[in-house]
This record gives sequence, C-alpha cells and structure tokens, in this order.
Amino acid sequence: MDFSWKRNLFILWVGCFLVSMAYSVSIPFMSIFLQDDLGVDNHLEAWTGVIFAITFLAGALIAPFWGSLADKYGRKPMMLRAGICLSACYFLYYVVSNPYELIAVRIVEGLLAGYIPSAVAMVATNTPEKHLGYALGTISTASAAATIIGPLLGGVVSHYVGPRDTFMLSGCMVFVAFVIALLWVKEPSLKKSEAKRSSVFQDFKVAAANRTLMGALLIVFITSTSIMIIEPLLTIYVLKLGSSQSSASLHAGIIFSAVGFATLIAAPRWGRLGTRIGYEKVLFIGLIGGGVGNLLQILFHDLVGFGSLRFAYGLFFAAVFPALNAFIAKNTDPDFRSRAFSLNQSANQMGLLLGPLIGGVAATQIPIPIVFVITGIMLLAVAALLKMPRFSISKNRSAAKETSI
Repeated sequence: MDFSWKRNLFILWVGCFLVSMAYSVSIPFMSIFLQDDLGVDNHLEAWTGVIFAITFLAGALIAPFWGSLADKYGRKPMMLRAGICLSACYFLYYVVSNPYELIAVRIVEGLLAGYIPSAVAMVATNTPEKHLGYALGTISTASAAATIIGPLLGGVVSHYVGPRDTFMLSGCMVFVAFVIALLWVKEPSLKKSEAKRSSVFQDFKVAAANRTLMGALLIVFITSTSIMIIEPLLTIYVLKLGSSQSSASLHAGIIFSAVGFATLIAAPRWGRLGTRIGYEKVLFIGLIGGGVGNLLQILFHDLVGFGSLRFAYGLFFAAVFPALNAFIAKNTDPDFRSRAFSLNQSANQMGLLLGPLIGGVAATQIPIPIVFVITGIMLLAVAALLKMPRFSISKNRSAAKETSI
C-alpha cells in the first residue's frame, strides 16, 4: 500500500468523533428546541417522535444508492458529500422558524448524510486484513467518546445560550470533519473491476444471494432495535429508581456515559481478539453478555447498582458492532463493500426507527423492567441463531463472490 492505513484511521477517527459530537451536542435537545424556539406546546411528544423517525426512514431508503455510487467513484467522495451536506443541514436547523421547516431539513439530512458509514466502509476496505478487527474496533470508539462528552457540552450550551445555538456549534464541528477528510484522508485509486455501477435492484439481488451478508444484516437490525427499545426509556426508569425530577437528566446522562466509557475501553480489545479467534466467536460472546446484562437489570432497584450493571453490559456489548462490521468486510468482495455497508446502514436505521416505537408502546402496557427482559431475550435469541448451521454467518465466500462478478 502506498499510504498509511494508521494515518487514515487516526484522521477518520477524529472526523467520526466530531460528527458524533455534533449529534450528541444538539439532537438530544430537539424537544426543548421545538418547545422553546418553535412554539410547539401541543403534542410535543408526537412532534419529537416524527422529527426523529423521519430522518432514520429517509436514510434507510437512500443508503443503498449512495453505496452503489461509492463503489464506482470511491468512498472518500461520498464521505465528503455527506460531510458538507450534513454541515449545511445543521446550519439550516439554526435558521428554521417553524416545525414544518424542521421536518423538511430532517428529511434532507436523512437523504444526504452518511459520513460515519462512509468512514467505516473506507476503514474496512483500505486496512490490511490482519489489522481489520483492531481498526474497526478503534473507529467504533469515536462515537462512544462523543457520547460521553457531547451531551455534557450540549447541555451547557443549551442552558446558557439556548438550544438553537447548539446547531451552529454542530455545523461547525461537521465542517471541520469535512475539511480534515478533504485535506488528509487518502484513498487508493479504484481498480478497474471496482469502477462499475449497478442498479439498487441488482445490489439487492447480489446481497440476497450472500447468506453470510444477509445473516449479518438481520443481526444488525435486531441489535439496533433492541438498543433503541430501551434508550428512550432510561430517563423514565431513572426516575422510578428514586432520582428526583431535577437530577434525572444528570443521573441518566451518567448512566448513558457509563456505556460509552465501557465501549471506549473494550471495543479495540474485542477487535484484536476477533482477529485471533474469529469475529463470529466475539460476536457470540458480545450478544450473550449484552443479553444477560439486560436480563439482570430487572434485579437492580437502585441507581448505583443499575449504573454499574450498564457499565458491565457496555463492556460486552462493545464487541457486537465492530465484529459485525469486520464480518461484513471479510465476507464481501472489495467491489461490493461500500454497497454492503450501505445495506448495513439501512438495517441499522430501520432498527433505530422501529425500536423507539416498540419501546414506547411496550412501556405503556408493561413495566419497564419487563422491557429489559424482552430485549435481553432478543439478544440471546440472536446468539442462539449463530449456533444453528442454517443461520450461521460463517459460510464460505465463494458463492457470494461468483454472484457479484
């Protein structure tokens, strides 16, 4: 290779950290922005739900198209396109004057963003095979680190200068991520075999013929759904565990950060272990740990115990997405890899869309601890599927390779 994959990894990590920070600084305060700046008093929860969901839906539908372009024109151009468009969307958030304009910008963001999936696809494509697990584990810590710092910074800015100004700060962060990618990220020239473009329908046919890829996408969808079933309920659960109304946001933030800290510590180590023992084994361990961690949460009825268990859950669950990303990279051909990661993004976005809807409905019908049990069972069921020969994602690549040529 005529470039340093380590240098690329460092620059992409910084870019992903800034983009994740931009999200953490501003988007969690969207409901406050709707109420305080845009005057939404009636049905605030419904407006917030729609505004969150519409971006995930748009992103899930468009991702395969951008993946197809990336495999023809390169991953870096797609990352730059996503960076500048996302930055522009944050600046548009700053100037919107009513919730309908906000929904329009959220749709545009969903259609045009995708910086982090493009960065992950670049790492997966241009990192030497023996370092792939470490690199994907490392890049996943960028979002974890941002999750720890971003809400705190966003809370301070929102409190002292208002939620609208957090969008200006986010736009600047993403623009910096765009600039460093433009100047310093290197991508080898595409081979002739890579420089081709297929239709989205053809891409789905190729993906459907690759059982390994389809199994991984199913796991991505289920795990993303399980995460988002719980996350919107955590602050409510913190109140039920005895936190005062005034301290609920602080305590919930600490518990969210506990998972981020755990991911930051564990993800690179899981990546290295996956290189040695196999990514499916690491994925299995992560799913078992995450499932058991969710089940055990029903036994803890104080904030300290609950926060400690969430940290332990994070140590295991940190294995899941880096292992899945590495598995997708190793079981798809380079000329199809960006499209595979775009399908991965679509599966993830659909989970992000569906999870809060399930969690919200479930929490109105059953106690929140039972919701934890359900998500734990979901993760354990996926782990069990990995051990069934029909659903194992350790199939050979030859059939998928022949289909994609």
